[in-house]
Amino acid sequence: MDTLKTLILNRFKVLSLLTVSMVLSLVFLMLRVKLHQSFYLLFLVWNLFLAVIPFAITTTLISTSKPSKIQFLLSFGVWLLFLPNAPYIITDLLHLRSSQQYLMWLDVLVIVSFAFNGLILFMLSLSDMEKLLKLYLKPKVVLTLLLTIFGLTAFGVYLGRFLRYNSWEIMNNPMALFSDIINIIIQPNIEAWIFTLTFGAFLAITYWVLKAFSKSY
Repeated sequence: MDTLKTLILNRFKVLSLLTVSMVLSLVFLMLRVKLHQSFYLLFLVWNLFLAVIPFAITTTLISTSKPSKIQFLLSFGVWLLFLPNAPYIITDLLHLRSSQQYLMWLDVLVIVSFAFNGLILFMLSLSDMEKLLKLYLKPKVVLTLLLTIFGLTAFGVYLGRFLRYNSWEIMNNPMALFSDIINIIIQPNIEAWIFTLTFGAFLAITYWVLKAFSKSY
């Protein structure tokens, strides 16, 4: 209970703004449902819920005293597993190809607002994790690990979007998942590597640009 109180007090402004932003996304979605008489984009709510999980993990970790190494490693593993769900929502823009011309601007607004929240949750969570990593590792090692995380996150988004894997399938269907990963690594898969490199670069540049802005203002 004390941890929860500390968490809310220390992050009241951030949590409040995030809540307002996510509620606004839900309002846009409900307006879309009303005008289109369709639940087509309702899956965005589930995707946003999954995007909250890594942020919840790092917020809890950073709001407590320094975790033990074992506790941190376990939390880091779960966090890394769910992290791709946050920027994954950006790829939901692909669903616009199935949208009708009528009020397509609203579909764009709905998906972009959810994707924005997912990206912000990713950035905030990664920033927390960077601070936590610096408690255990040297800055140069942390930088290398961050670059690796960007690549793994982008690759995770590829697995989710194009091969339709979920985060929990590492437990439910590990053989098929690892088999597909090995095939991508061994056999030339231009789409997978280009997506991983470009999307990973996008996440890295966005992260460091936002960090620079936050220090300047």
